[in-house]
Amino acid sequence: MLRLLDSFTRRKVDFVPSEPGKVGMYLCGPTVQNSPHVGHGRSAIAFDIVRRYLTWSGFEVRFVRNVTDIDDKIIVRARECGEEVGAFASRYADEYNSAMAALGVRPPDVEPRVTGHIPEIVALIERLVARGVAYAASGDVYYSVDSFAAYGRLSGQSIDDLRAGARVELGELKQNPLDFALWKAAKPGEPSWSSPWGPGRPGWHIECSAMALAHLGETFDLHVGGKDLAFPHHENEIAQSVGALGEGTFARHWMHNGFVNFNDEKMSKSIGNVFLIRDLLERFDGETLRFFLLGTHYRSPISFEVFEQDGRAVFPGLDEADRRLEYFYGTLARLDAFLGEKREVSPGPVTAGADRLDPAVRAAMDDDFNTAVAVAELGEAARAANKLLDDPAGVPKDVRRRSLARLAHDLRETAVGALGLLGRPPREFLHARRARLAAARGIVEADVAERLTEREAARRAREFARADELRDALRAQGIEIMDTSAGPDWRIADA
Repeated sequence: MLRLLDSFTRRKVDFVPSEPGKVGMYLCGPTVQNSPHVGHGRSAIAFDIVRRYLTWSGFEVRFVRNVTDIDDKIIVRARECGEEVGAFASRYADEYNSAMAALGVRPPDVEPRVTGHIPEIVALIERLVARGVAYAASGDVYYSVDSFAAYGRLSGQSIDDLRAGARVELGELKQNPLDFALWKAAKPGEPSWSSPWGPGRPGWHIECSAMALAHLGETFDLHVGGKDLAFPHHENEIAQSVGALGEGTFARHWMHNGFVNFNDEKMSKSIGNVFLIRDLLERFDGETLRFFLLGTHYRSPISFEVFEQDGRAVFPGLDEADRRLEYFYGTLARLDAFLGEKREVSPGPVTAGADRLDPAVRAAMDDDFNTAVAVAELGEAARAANKLLDDPAGVPKDVRRRSLARLAHDLRETAVGALGLLGRPPREFLHARRARLAAARGIVEADVAERLTEREAARRAREFARADELRDALRAQGIEIMDTSAGPDWRIADA
């Protein structure tokens, strides 16, 4: 039975969807004002995993991830860049989607944009006004927080404490400092739409309620997002949604991913420790970043260490993740070479532990999507495969082959199905990594290939001293030669 930690109740609960076999899931997507950073990637990957695992487990998942393409910050940034607001937002939305694709994040089933849902947003605000939980003030419309007694429950704060710290911005006409804008009256030069309260645009919070209701209905199973959104965004979503629909409706469970910390400090633009995904992708494969992030449980903070060496940023965690991925793909390449074309898993006995990966990963993921344990189980399976490849002593040939076929199958199927990892041809990943490291270290691949050819010729001519000399010269460059049944291959040794 799958169990998840519900952020609203702060308890682990059995996950039972409202409709058997089907799951409705909403993720608060990006506000497209700038290039996506690691925090965006962390949230997207965390809930891509939830979606993947539910799908792999047999559920039909309808996954909605919105795009906020109009708000105060977008308008300001577009002006600074001298761009029309719509074109500016579309450019960054496209960059976000490209970055997520590089991280192995599947596109959503529906990707609604705020500007495409103005009628739904206006209708929802009208409903709130009609129910007496929202009020108009000089072209603005505000939600009355006093109308919702449970306000603050998601974030664990009392209304009195929140009121004590609340402020009213210049020009706001709130009845209560905690009240929040549902509709903002138009300002000169800003995009606006018509409404019963005059021209204007939506407030930030109302948009997600309107789009979730439009694409998932009045009750859906999972509302997910970053921990930074729990207050005020998700708190306000709950208040306005329940205010419009009544108690016991809207999202049945809430899930939040933890923060990304750099050198033990929370990632923040104000202190300048925000790392853009596009910059990291210049140095690391997208799957490496995904693997690194999955090594920590989605609810826990991730420690992202970085230091400067010779004028260049060094990321020890990503370097280690890159080496681990090479190990996994190298294991799969060895398994493929051993099994050849006959990779099917035949019935019969296998070595101890060769068939434990699938149930072990499912057990980890059923415990609130514990990817850290699932990744560790992949490591155990890879070690078992390499041990059986290296040391078959005492294992009957048919049992050995059957066991290796099982391990090869389960490594791929489980890693892809549960985690979105190891889905590429092994040689493709290994050679792409080699090319990236070679370029960084000034190694010319064509020169290495020429030396390997020369070494092979020396070996065929039985000029073993010359062959060893060429091998040693390559080793001095950090290049390891691997003699395989298909001929020599090479890799760059870890620094």
